Formats: sequence, structure tokens, C-alpha cells
Amino acid sequence: MDFSIASILMLDGVTNGAIYALLGIATVLVFTVTRVIFIPQGEFVTYGALTLAILQTGKVPGTVWLLLILAALAAAMDGLAQWRRQHHLLASLKAVAKTLAVPAAVAAVTAWAAPMQAPLLVQAFLSICIVTAFGPLVYRVAFQSLADATPLVLLIVSVGVHFAMTGLGLLFFGAEGFRNPPFWDLRLALGPVSLTGQTLIIAVVSGALIVLLWLFFERSVYGKALRATAVNRLGARLMGISSPAAGQLTFAMAALIGALSGLLIGPTTTVFYDSGFLIGLKGFVAAVVAGLSSYPGALGGALFVGVVEAFGSFYASSFKEVIVFTIILPVLLWRSLNGDHSDEEH
Repeated sequence: MDFSIASILMLDGVTNGAIYALLGIATVLVFTVTRVIFIPQGEFVTYGALTLAILQTGKVPGTVWLLLILAALAAAMDGLAQWRRQHHLLASLKAVAKTLAVPAAVAAVTAWAAPMQAPLLVQAFLSICIVTAFGPLVYRVAFQSLADATPLVLLIVSVGVHFAMTGLGLLFFGAEGFRNPPFWDLRLALGPVSLTGQTLIIAVVSGALIVLLWLFFERSVYGKALRATAVNRLGARLMGISSPAAGQLTFAMAALIGALSGLLIGPTTTVFYDSGFLIGLKGFVAAVVAGLSSYPGALGGALFVGVVEAFGSFYASSFKEVIVFTIILPVLLWRSLNGDHSDEEH
């Protein structure tokens, strides 16, 4: 291997690592606030990329109908819960309307705009809105009623949600893969390395989103409320912070990060309905390197995973996935030997 090949592989590794960093940070965020090891994070990635691909064809993406079905189910659960608390019809209807408002508005705008062949940026924004709206609904339907369950139970539910979302992805998008057009057609030669506009966009957007997340958690009231929930869920509830609201906001942010990641990688690779599983697992490896607790650790772990994957694909392309996932073994061993093994429930 000479310097030119190493430079190309390093660029590919850092580019992929930037995507894995976003997914790793989303995984850490969801786990610290809700204790859910969210396996379907990668499905948000595929939903974002494939929703944009369907919008490119001028059709209404199937995620719109799935969003409405999920919203109706969540609204029925909210209405029933409100009725059990107050036995008041008007309050129950208000709860139903509150749950349906955002998904219905997003679905209506998308159904109106899809046949008009809007510009790429508008279609990308609609895709982000659709997938982001999934986040709170997934939490409400699958996890909110189990908020006090053990992490093992939440993990089992998370695996079930993953299989459900993968199957629904096959139903609504089909088995055919899609590759989206790049957002910027720039090509810049820097010695042996060819820098594309999409690579620059991935680096800039990933860096900007990480900075925005830091500002959100450090400067905003909602961010501090999520941090408080992550540190002590019971104490946060005693201080008036709603655990269901914190969980729904967390899942909305995870869905937003996933959708944005899907738009970023859509022009660089062909995305299939089940592509999110491997992508999400690599983000999960980055999160495990960080101990499922550190955002800077997730960033560093993701860049490491991306570089290992790039060089592994060069030396042994058939085993690149094995090489990446083997990283998790020494990390788990090290954390097992150095952890305090405290029981979270006590």
C-alpha cells in the first residue's frame, strides 16, 4: 500500500465515520434518557433515503401511509389513557387531536407536494419531516407503557420493532435498491485524493449537527431537562420533568438524526429496505466503544470504526463486516474487567 491508496482509504473511513458518529450519538442519547438500546436506529436511515427516492419519482412514499396508521394507533392509545384518567370525552378528543395534528399535517403537505416534482432540497426537507414524525409515535406505541421495565425487556421490544420496521420497509419500498442524486456535483482533486461535494456536505452537516446537539444540551431548557432525565429519571420526575415527554423528544431527535444520515449516504451508496441494520449496528459499535454514555466517545469510536472498515475492505473485502464487529469484543472485555458491575435497579 502506498501513500495515495492510504489517503483515499482514510478519506473514505472518515466520511463513513461521520455518519456512524451521528448514529452512535443517537444511540447514546436514546439509551441515556430512556434506557432503550435502540436497534432500529438504522431503519430511520433507510426510511429517510428511500422516502426521498420515492419522492424523486413523483409518487407519495409509503412512509406517509405508515405514518398515518401509526399516528392513528398512538392517538387511540392516548385517547383511551386520557379517558381512564378523567372519564371526560372532550379531554380524550383533545388528546387524540394533539397526537394526530403533526403527522396529519406532514402527510397532507407531502401528498400535495409529491406529484409537483419539487426541488431536491424541498423533497429532502419533506423526507426529514416524515421520518422525524415517526420517532415520538414509535416511542408512544412500543416503549412508553414499558418505561419502567428492565433494560432486557426494552431490548427485546427494540428487536421486535426492528423486525417490524424492516418488514414494513419491504412492503412500502420493495426489494429494489435506490441511489439518490448528490446535493452538490463538485469534484476537487487534492493530489491522489478526489474530494466530492457530497463528501464535503457529509463532513459539514455532521460537524454542524454535533455542535448543535452540544448547544442544545448545554444552553436550552429542554436539553437540560433531557440531561436531568439521563442522570436520574426518578429525580427528574420529582422536579416536574415528564418522562413520556422526554422519551418522545428523545426519539424525535433520534429519528431526525437517522433521516439526515439517510439523506447524506443516499447519494454515495445504493440503499435497500434492509440496509439500515448493518449501518445501525456500526453506529451501535461506536456507542459501545463510548460505553453508551459519552457523546465525544461515540464520535471518536465512530471515526475509528469508519477507518477500520475502510482499511479492512482493502485488505480483506469479504471479511470487512466481521472485522468491524469484532472490535466490540475487546471493548466489552475491557469494560467488563474495569466496570463496577453495579445493579442499576438498586
